[in-house]
Formats: sequence, C-alpha cells, structure tokens
Amino acid sequence: MTPSRIQAGAKKSAPGRSASPMTKGSMPKSGEKETSAFKALLPKDPAVTSRPMFGNIAAFVNGNMFAGLFGEDLFVRLSDEEQARVLSEGGKAFEPMPGHAMKGYVCVASTWQRDPAKTRAWVGRSLDWSRKLPAKKPKGRAS
Repeated sequence: MTPSRIQAGAKKSAPGRSASPMTKGSMPKSGEKETSAFKALLPKDPAVTSRPMFGNIAAFVNGNMFAGLFGEDLFVRLSDEEQARVLSEGGKAFEPMPGHAMKGYVCVASTWQRDPAKTRAWVGRSLDWSRKLPAKKPKGRAS
C-alpha cells in the first residue's frame, strides 16, 4: 500500500502481526488498475457474481464471498492448509480492521498483479473451496 493511501496517524502493527491499511474512520479504496486486474482474474462461471464489499469489490459463489479487493490487497478464502501456503509465499492475514483477522481469508502477496497466472490459480482454488460451503440464503431487504 502506498503511503498516500494510508491515512495519517495509522498505527503500526505489533511484531508478528500483519499491517492493515485501515485506520479508525477510513476504508482503503482500490484504484481502477486493481479493480480491472481483479475482474480479469474472475472465472467465467455463471455461478460467480461480484458486488461492492468493504467499499471495494468482491466475488461470491452461492452467496459466499470467496475473493475480493481491500485497497491494493487481494484476499481469498481458502482451507487452513492453502492459507499456510499463501502466507509462506509472502501473503498476510486479511485484517479489514487492525488486529481483527477475518477467519478463513488471507491476502496473497502484494505482487499479485505481476503474476496473473499464479494469482488466477489462487482465485480458482478459493472458488473451489467456497463452492463446497453451504449456500447462503439472500437476506431480505428492510422496508
């Protein structure tokens, strides 16, 4: 994340913790470049939908979020074993709020845009993993 995208006064993470670009009252936004790259990674599958999430964009299958952007970071939902692989390859915990990792999700290495084939494989694994989860029922809209 570039310093200009992090709000002044952002706290540094404790040793051993991943940094989150979010500070109180802020939500990192992805740029057009990241959004276009993300959309290009999504499988051409009629079950895959995308919609706004965290002020950015995320992909869903059967109502379950399986990948998305958080600022310049690309996060994916994976098994514990696959998460460990992502972390060993330079990924980090997905923390939409500092100190609060989102269980089941990790951010792939920050270089994700430089290797679309490798990143597309992670997105595909995330889709496969999430497709096995029970479908979520659409929530009714409040009147």
